[in-house]
Amino acid sequence: MANFITIDGVEGAGKSTQAARLADALRRDGHEVVLTREPGGTELGRALRRMLLEDDSPGPTAETELLLYLADRAEHVRRLIQPALARGAIVIADRFSDSTIAYQSYGRGIPLDTVRRLDTFARGGVSPDLTFFLDLPPEVGLERARTVGPADRLEREALEFHRKVRDGFLAIAAAEPGRVVLLDARLEIADLARELADHARARLAAAA
Repeated sequence: MANFITIDGVEGAGKSTQAARLADALRRDGHEVVLTREPGGTELGRALRRMLLEDDSPGPTAETELLLYLADRAEHVRRLIQPALARGAIVIADRFSDSTIAYQSYGRGIPLDTVRRLDTFARGGVSPDLTFFLDLPPEVGLERARTVGPADRLEREALEFHRKVRDGFLAIAAAEPGRVVLLDARLEIADLARELADHARARLAAAA
């Protein structure tokens, strides 16, 4: 079954909006849908999210940041994602392992094999069946993000960091075309939502 769907991409691409719209569309089709996010899909994750993104204190080192994100993922997978998938629900996650590779390896410079190895342990064998990458130039995404509210810790990073992160997402998309659907996040919200819903329905139908 293609029951685990992730939505990923650069800052300001509209991931949360599109995740919510996709969840609504699939619920209208009669599916049980669990909508979640990283970091912050569990009680522990919400505390980690505040530490990682919302705290105004100096940020953690790159290595500490990686381990905190992976602690969130380990808890998220075992407390929420695995139980939901086991009962046949569709899980839609706003960010998952691809963000860790893009941000912590391509962005922060931690060796890719190290990030992949630790992430494999954290997610305990759970992998997305379908991933949407919402792509747009980082400068456009950051400008969008500023209109939503105060910048979080990642949004305050230099533009060059965000360009490296985008490069990471594009590299993953090129390497895994069977899983990853790359979409232009500059589309109108409703048009982009239809693209996601059409792809998800087609994948679910094929899996059934």
